[in-house]
Amino acid sequence: MENFYLILVVVLFALAISDLIVGVSNDAVNFLNSAIGSKAAPKWVIFLMASLGVLIGATFSTGMMEVARKGIFHPEMFYFSEIMIIFMAVMITDVILLDMFNTFGMPTSTTVSIVFELLGAAVAVSVVKIKAAGGSVVMELYHYINSDKALAIITGILLSVFIAFTVGAIVQYITRLIFSFNYRGPMKYFGAIFGGLAITAITYFILIKGMKGSAFANIEMGSGEILQEWFNHNTGLVLMYSFLFWVTFIQLLKWVFNIKILKVVVLAGTFALAMAFAGNDLVNFIGVPLAGYESFKAWAASGGIGADSFSMETLAGKVGTPTYMLLIAGLIMIITLIMSKKAKSVIATSLDLSRQNEGSERFGSSYAARVIVRGTTKFNKKLNSILPDTIANGIQSRFEPTNYFGDDDIDAPTFDKVRASVNLVVASILIAIGTSLKLPLSTTYVTFMVAMGTSLSDRAWDRESAVYRFSGVFAVIGGWFLTAIIAFTVAGIVALIISVSGKYMIFVFVAVALFMVFRTHLVLKKRASQKSVEDEDTVEEEDAFIEIIAKSSKQLVKAIVSTNQIVSMGIESFLKEDRNSLKLVEDSCETFSKKAKKNKDKVFSIVQKINESSIDNSHFYVQMMEQKREMAHAVHFMLSPMINHIENNHKPFTEEQNIELTDLAGLIDNFYNYVLNTVKEEKFEELDNLIIERDKIFEVLRKNEKNQIKRIKNKLVNTRNSQLFFKINSEVESLLLHTVNLVKSQRDFINFTNQTI
Repeated sequence: MENFYLILVVVLFALAISDLIVGVSNDAVNFLNSAIGSKAAPKWVIFLMASLGVLIGATFSTGMMEVARKGIFHPEMFYFSEIMIIFMAVMITDVILLDMFNTFGMPTSTTVSIVFELLGAAVAVSVVKIKAAGGSVVMELYHYINSDKALAIITGILLSVFIAFTVGAIVQYITRLIFSFNYRGPMKYFGAIFGGLAITAITYFILIKGMKGSAFANIEMGSGEILQEWFNHNTGLVLMYSFLFWVTFIQLLKWVFNIKILKVVVLAGTFALAMAFAGNDLVNFIGVPLAGYESFKAWAASGGIGADSFSMETLAGKVGTPTYMLLIAGLIMIITLIMSKKAKSVIATSLDLSRQNEGSERFGSSYAARVIVRGTTKFNKKLNSILPDTIANGIQSRFEPTNYFGDDDIDAPTFDKVRASVNLVVASILIAIGTSLKLPLSTTYVTFMVAMGTSLSDRAWDRESAVYRFSGVFAVIGGWFLTAIIAFTVAGIVALIISVSGKYMIFVFVAVALFMVFRTHLVLKKRASQKSVEDEDTVEEEDAFIEIIAKSSKQLVKAIVSTNQIVSMGIESFLKEDRNSLKLVEDSCETFSKKAKKNKDKVFSIVQKINESSIDNSHFYVQMMEQKREMAHAVHFMLSPMINHIENNHKPFTEEQNIELTDLAGLIDNFYNYVLNTVKEEKFEELDNLIIERDKIFEVLRKNEKNQIKRIKNKLVNTRNSQLFFKINSEVESLLLHTVNLVKSQRDFINFTNQTI
């Protein structure tokens, strides 16, 4: 039996490594988005500072490991075998859950995951134990669950959302009032003081307040005091010398090497936040395996007591964590940080919601967001009407954006280094406070909400984007709460099934977890491959005219092929009442529509570049994107009612209608093959013949409409049948019109662009 539990401990650590990889992919956004978003330094420098912070921060997490051992439940109420079921259920669920969220590019909270997984698994095992003893779950469950500590942790996590958003917004507002967007001037005089204050604040909260419970806290000084006590007794002196040192050091860097002050602050903040993250969140990844390892050692040393009768009261005491294990975990986190591709997807979500410049929005609109924005706009108008004009204009002048980069600079940062500095300093301080109180705050919650608060104060959420940004925040926060519910439920179910079915069921769930991770890896790889193919014809702002022509031609070819396939397969599947094929066609239609929308959303930035040389070029490019978007609308409005007709099991079309639509589909197929050849070979002299072919199809459409009217008069079809038939005819006509117009726009765009270059 000892070998069985030894295998479980090994599996726990194997899952911990997987959890570290998956978790860091998720949490990389916490300490990288500000430095990357502000482009404070080359990425290798940013990753180096973050890696050093992670490695040092890992040694500060010893005290936090108690959360996994006794923060959520009372270990003395469980036997060794039961504790191992709880820990296995937690790790299995955590790997699956975090991997799923990373795949969708949504930043979730590893802290929330681990807390609610521990709670769910502990509750499930407690219920089984109470029921087996014939007790009452309602009356006895509180003996097993550390409800006070669990409630304090959960409350702290929830409050951190509002505190982080509010503090971030207030600090950013004050900072922007002082430095404005035209910050280079004030930075010459006050930059060193600002940097000194920021790094001194980081020093205080990270080193002095955050040292409690770290691996270095008990190092003995020459005077006989331990390091923690020495810092406590000399806090004022340390802060004063720290401030003077950093002010002098930063100013010298500016004078001697011309290193920008804000870059130093951002890099120091990245280091501090990575350190705070590792100190607070490492427990989320290895706390449970270490607790399992300590449990196994205690049981193995018990002298042969059965696993089902050995009490785990030893976990209730203080148990040290070997520093070498923390360092190994830190190294794994660093390797993942550098190598992970999933981290890039998660970082993109946070940057999209906090960027200062315009662009396509990642999230749609929601009712709640519209209400908030509408109410805030009204309040702002009333406030401006009350404030004296001098004060209102003075405040407004501090928030007038100043672009130190060209409007068409593709390397322009998402936001400036002033906001990046505030993001990093505020977030690292808040997390360090939580760590010193041994509260496992969600670093994801804190850093994300600080970033949202600072972007709001910076007026990055203007009336053009506020609704979408608020909707995005609601979506992410909703994902966090969904994480808690799923984590509690899944961990509870896994623990319950293992408790009832036997311990060997653990290996079945481990296999399921590994399968999920492997499948997700394949999905991500496939998605990356598809994106690579899509990017081949995606027009970017930096593309030269020749590239724009080539890529737009590729877009047209794909649009024509997609349209032909959707129409032909859609009509064929509809007439055969083939629901599965219609579903595939619907997916193709949705993909086509998304691509068309994406291309249209980029029109503004592309036109700005083209407009430098010729307004005609811009006009024709806009027309091309508009016509392609209209084609996507036409196929959607044709396909959607056909799908509804089949889904609702309405009567099929008559044999005569089937013949007419089949013939029509054949004509459309021939027409689009002709269009495809014209575009590919750039035989725009064939446009007149193309229009003749289109008009022939129009004649067929008129004939079909007359035949349908005859069927109506003879009462051979009902109203629903007629509405659908006329809708198909109408959308086909619209589609063909837009197709010809698209080819015309492409012809004119190519001709005028060639003349320009």
